[in-house]
Amino acid sequence: MPAPKQITRRSLLVTSAVLSSLALAAPAAVAAPKPSDSPSASASPSATPPASMSSVGGARLGRPGTQVNLASGVPVLPKDVSARSWIVADAESGDVLAAHNAHWRLAPASTLKMLFADTLLPKFPSDTKHKVVPADLAGIGAGSSMVGIKEEETYTVHDLWLGVFLRSGNDAVHVLSAMNKGVENTVKEMNEHAEELQALDTHVVSPDGYDAEGQVSSAYDLTLFARSGMQKKDFREYASTVSAKFPGQTKKGKKGKKVRESFEIQNTNRLLAGDTDVPVYQGIAGVKNGNTTNAGATFTGVAERGGKVLLVTVMNPEKPEHNEVYKETARLFDWGFKAAGKVQPVGELVPPKGAEQAKPGANPSGEAGGSGDGGSGTTGTGSKPVASAPAADGSSGVGTALGITGGVLVLLAGGAFLVNRRWPLPDLVRRRTRP
Repeated sequence: MPAPKQITRRSLLVTSAVLSSLALAAPAAVAAPKPSDSPSASASPSATPPASMSSVGGARLGRPGTQVNLASGVPVLPKDVSARSWIVADAESGDVLAAHNAHWRLAPASTLKMLFADTLLPKFPSDTKHKVVPADLAGIGAGSSMVGIKEEETYTVHDLWLGVFLRSGNDAVHVLSAMNKGVENTVKEMNEHAEELQALDTHVVSPDGYDAEGQVSSAYDLTLFARSGMQKKDFREYASTVSAKFPGQTKKGKKGKKVRESFEIQNTNRLLAGDTDVPVYQGIAGVKNGNTTNAGATFTGVAERGGKVLLVTVMNPEKPEHNEVYKETARLFDWGFKAAGKVQPVGELVPPKGAEQAKPGANPSGEAGGSGDGGSGTTGTGSKPVASAPAADGSSGVGTALGITGGVLVLLAGGAFLVNRRWPLPDLVRRRTRP
């Protein structure tokens, strides 16, 4: 894998003060039919999106086809984007700059792990240890992506989350689900959290995103999951980690002593780690990729450039080229950074139902379905995240890791909810030098 080029990070100064400008709450949600109403919801979808979809975030987002307000000075959208559904949004303001079938319910693949992480990360301290028993690994789908967890071995929660984020390990998901009172309980909590985030296109059946009857999400909902997850420090750091050491299996050494060595795992997010035909994207900071038979390739990414932070989700490109989902995401990022500040939005990313207005002097890490830190706030010494600025030891690296605070957005006044549509960013995550 070619080494990425060094990139100079441009500082991003953001105030955490509450803005005075408020906008009325998003229009009432109009949900699409329940997944259970469509027995073949998880099967390969039609090439034609439904004529009527959810209008969460704005009426135009519920319309089929591409939605964008082109005007003088606004760059034209890239023509070579073949995805069935995609969205480009400002991560901070929530403005949707452009979208294509944003609420089309499709199989999400492992991008659903963003919701899994956003739901479970706050529950277990990263140094919690768990010895894996056979029941923990039961029910993993054939052909699943695995990080290599072994029965009767002990792992920390930190290890398990590295397995989820870097290798998209369904084995790690199932172990964490077992720690959370089982898969059934985890699925229930994920569906409840999706509803709290107003991700009404989503129905979870399997916590790892493995193809399952009735399991669906949308580009809009996946973007909500990423935005909520990036509020948590641990989520940001795991999502931006390029490589890490993972515990192997205990074996007898040459002298008969038990030895447990580790092996290196690489992040499968190609915009973060790079590949032969995909360079590391300037300013990328995560988030999650996926690929299954029914879903095709899916990806949600977050990147910062020139003081702008964008979220892009791409679902199921029809072009069969290698790494096409990353190439189309990069094109949409490029367009978004050029269009930001020039194009009128076509909708917005709604805040969680229970969001509250921030108070001056309040903890800037906020809550939105979990603690702002989501645990210890460290990915540990064995991991190697991308560096965005000189680290404590004077080293430097590439990319920009960032997070989104929030969950403190709604103001109750006169019996009506008013929404502060700007979600301020905390300090950027300082990431260490990558190998």
